[in-house]
Amino acid sequence: MAKKAKARPFNVMIVGQNGRLQYEAALFAASFRAANPDFPGRLFVCEPQPNGRWSKDPRMGDPGVRALLDDLGAEILPFENNYFGEYYPYGNKIEALAALPKGEPFVFFDTDTLVLDDLTKVPFDFTKPSASLRVDGTWPKPELYGPGYTGMWKSLYDLFGLDFESSLDTSQPDEYWRRYLYFNAGFFYFTCPHEFGARFTEYAVTIRDNAPEEIVCQVLDPWLDQVALPLVIHSFGGGRDALEPGWLDGKTTCHYRVLPLLYAREDQRVVDTLEEVAAPNKIKKVLKNYEPMKRMIFQAKGQKARALFDRADLPRREQAIRNTLKRNNLWLR
Repeated sequence: MAKKAKARPFNVMIVGQNGRLQYEAALFAASFRAANPDFPGRLFVCEPQPNGRWSKDPRMGDPGVRALLDDLGAEILPFENNYFGEYYPYGNKIEALAALPKGEPFVFFDTDTLVLDDLTKVPFDFTKPSASLRVDGTWPKPELYGPGYTGMWKSLYDLFGLDFESSLDTSQPDEYWRRYLYFNAGFFYFTCPHEFGARFTEYAVTIRDNAPEEIVCQVLDPWLDQVALPLVIHSFGGGRDALEPGWLDGKTTCHYRVLPLLYAREDQRVVDTLEEVAAPNKIKKVLKNYEPMKRMIFQAKGQKARALFDRADLPRREQAIRNTLKRNNLWLR
């Protein structure tokens, strides 16, 4: 019986930065290594470097974080901001791609992600990129007398010479946001970070600086990356159905965004994973330097937040969850 061919190794990247993101990067790396002790690729923590686009040094300032990342086998990879920076830090995920090894498949994750299982089990087809469908209709916001979803999205596809019609989910009604290709940028992947990053940069900068008339009244901060991303993915032949559902933002990873939301709404398995990977003393002593993690994980504020909600009957709107947490002084981030 012939042996099954091994999947091509790939790299994982996140962005580490001074402040909250450095502690999220440490927690991500701890969960990644616990679930992937024999991962065949490399884990990169991409770090913006100080230049004129930052008023303060953006590098990870806690030496304990840097030491822990090294101990966990992560490689800190510096990169320069040429187009974005302090005014739009979401652009880090775009510009960091140029620092990764050229021609090697990659998966990007936001740092506020917990790894729950072996990433090599995920059936990636790196030639057909995709991104997170755990998303709400946050952009665009059609105005009463302005163009609708179709007019705005089509203007962007036309701007880059892309076929608009083939991007549509025709099972969804016209002018309903889910009909149009739209992702959360919490993860994405492709065969080459340089190719993906160059096109992502081109599209994002063009939209920022030369937006079509149809979207000039739309707010692009903080959604610029999520406006450009579906266009990039479509241009490379990917889409919403490129990855079998249930793997990322499912049984393999959890994009929790902020710890109070994790405790409020995620499955018990996610909470157990969080507390298990944070428990070793070498990890705990680093994470405790960040007050929200100290209070939510190690002082049991997270469990108090969890007790406020029934996971089988959560409020439909996230804002209602946030409001309940805030009323109880548990909105810590």
